[in-house]
Amino acid sequence: MGISFWQIAIVVVLVVLLFGRGKISDLMGDVAKGIKSFKSGLADEDDETKTIDQSTGETAATVKTEDKQTS
Repeated sequence: MGISFWQIAIVVVLVVLLFGRGKISDLMGDVAKGIKSFKSGLADEDDETKTIDQSTGETAATVKTEDKQTS
């Protein structure tokens, strides 16, 4: 026994009646903002690891790998 279309429709109608359309759209907007900030945080982290060490011309990730091998 799977979930039928009518069961899903009833649940959606109940959610809309309980929370209202405005509340649901606000919630979805907040979720979208959270996803965007998460993605930008990941992009910022990648940018920091790709910075070039000015003294050697190597990337920071390469320098860290070499340091671990010599230890």
